[in-house]
Amino acid sequence: MYAVIETGGKQYRVQEGDTLFIEKIAGNEGDSVNFDKVLLVSDNGDVKVGNPFIGDVTVDGSIVEQGKGKKIIVYKYKAKKDYRRKQGHRQPYTKVKIEKING
Repeated sequence: MYAVIETGGKQYRVQEGDTLFIEKIAGNEGDSVNFDKVLLVSDNGDVKVGNPFIGDVTVDGSIVEQGKGKKIIVYKYKAKKDYRRKQGHRQPYTKVKIEKING
């Protein structure tokens, strides 16, 4: 059984026991999280598709970690114009373990 959920403007295909990195959501390590924006559910070939979401299906998970990704450097440069800008960025993320697909 698997489901497709939407969170943080992105879609993820998840199964029970999966661990995934999503856009940062509020909560501490060990807290439970509930995803109610379920787009699709498949159970042994029986597929239900929402329009846009399936109302009676939810996905439960727990927060494993809150962290930041690897640092990236954004460097802007224009030749012969004495223009240089350097900026760094670390994208925050939440690591979530999928516990159960309800419905």
